[in-house]
Amino acid sequence: MKRREFIALLSSAAAWPRAAYAQYQTMQPPPPLPQPPPGQTQPAAATADNSIGQVASLTGVATVTRVNATPAPLHVSDPIFKNDTLDTGVNSTLGITFDDETTFSLSADTRIVVSNFVYQEGGSGNAASFNVATGTAAFVASLVAKTGDMTISTPDATLGIRGTTGVVDVPAQGAAAAAPTIKLYPDADGHVGRIEVFDRQGARLGALTQGASAFAIRLGAGGRFAAVPYQIPPQEAARDRGVLQRLNAAHNIGRRMTIERRQLRLRNRQNNGRGGNRFNPFNRNQRGPGQPGQFRERNGGSNKERR
Repeated sequence: MKRREFIALLSSAAAWPRAAYAQYQTMQPPPPLPQPPPGQTQPAAATADNSIGQVASLTGVATVTRVNATPAPLHVSDPIFKNDTLDTGVNSTLGITFDDETTFSLSADTRIVVSNFVYQEGGSGNAASFNVATGTAAFVASLVAKTGDMTISTPDATLGIRGTTGVVDVPAQGAAAAAPTIKLYPDADGHVGRIEVFDRQGARLGALTQGASAFAIRLGAGGRFAAVPYQIPPQEAARDRGVLQRLNAAHNIGRRMTIERRQLRLRNRQNNGRGGNRFNPFNRNQRGPGQPGQFRERNGGSNKERR
């Protein structure tokens, strides 16, 4: 090969990296992913997890109704959302644990509505409200009741829950001589909390502060509701013991599930954070291997990197 041809070959080889990098600098990022038509939401996998609890236990059949949709069957580990209406069927029970570890156990033929639930660890605006429309709902209150405001409503009264275990009975409409009852029981560790009772207009009717104490909500003088002390019959107390055993079992299962949910959410946040620092070939502010401004030297078996 002649000297002139050899020099021309070297010049073209040296120019190739500069040309390739110039082409790389002018590359455009790929077009954005297509967006859904107006009024259509992103797939579930692409949306944030805004659930507030999940099904911890289930026997028989239970359903959830969301907005104006038809009732859908529930299964263990299904998520629960704000404004859900939960129903249990005949000979069925349902355990629900929320993100603060509050747990409800619904007996057969029970309906409750999750009216509101806000919980943030260390937050000052924690709040939860539930509406027991009919049936028997046992509950063990947890962090929201201790750090914020938790209420349970019935057709005739509103309960202020101050961190405790209780049972709310709302008989079906038309049941003869049956009055809604509210019962306070000790927690599994023996601690006894407090339940404040108000009418639906906000007037205070009384408070339960002793374990195994109860009120019946009855019409009083002038057509106003009153919280009348209620002696729990032995047969009803035996039934409640079974209800509380089922509640505690659901609570133990639900607490473990809640811890797993919390850890999964933390991992997802960490992964999303790391994903934002990954090398993007279309970001010209990031340097990738082999770009100008970076080279490696090999000296005595060690690599040195200079930028």
